Amino acid sequence: MVEFAGKVALVTGGSRGIGAAIVRRLARGGADVALTYVSAPERGRAVVADVEAAGRRGLAIAADSADPAAVVGAVERTVAELGRLDILINNAGIALMGPLDAVTLEDVDRTLAIHVRSVFLASQAAARHMGAGGRIVSIGSCLAERVPWPGMTLYSTSKAALVGLTKGLARDLGARGITANLVQPGPIDTDMNPADGAGADGQRSLVAVGGQYGSVDDIAATVAHLAGEGGRFITGATIAVDGGFSA
Repeated sequence: MVEFAGKVALVTGGSRGIGAAIVRRLARGGADVALTYVSAPERGRAVVADVEAAGRRGLAIAADSADPAAVVGAVERTVAELGRLDILINNAGIALMGPLDAVTLEDVDRTLAIHVRSVFLASQAAARHMGAGGRIVSIGSCLAERVPWPGMTLYSTSKAALVGLTKGLARDLGARGITANLVQPGPIDTDMNPADGAGADGQRSLVAVGGQYGSVDDIAATVAHLAGEGGRFITGATIAVDGGFSA
């Protein structure tokens, strides 16, 4: 499969979980892929090794998405070292949740910086390098559409903001042939939200498809579709990959 032959992608937060699955999927499709990570450089190197095993070039960049300079710097380094940028996947995220009264100003600032500001800045920087056929895909959350439990206010606020951001990008960039879309994962089995973790049964109870968790590959498949030729006429869209969680 060489759908992405000649393309270069950047996946933020690509050293684990959903991000790593997206990196591997794009590499298998023929893309050279850069990824960012905050800590655990060995994870970044392991994913890059998988990219290289697929016969593509990989690049791991230490960049905290809460740092504006690091966000823009990751885009510029990708272009400098891999030669171009065709696909941006805004995936980096954190999960600061808890009672409303316990949320601190630092929590608010860091969550909005990573989930909203970094997406805006990375997309702005990436668009400067993209031509027709450029693709921007952001990873949101089913909790932007449905908030079934307390303690999610800050997280849900930050992910809901991506809906408007994505629609704005679609309008700003559409004339240049660049698309922007948002994928909303439901309960996905990752180290941040394991299928055998605390609260997993409650999440499963809201999934329409067999009461099960999804896999990281479910998200990667949808992202690959949007990033490829199949996504040519899809922009400004919010696509739920949540097993019916938000139905």
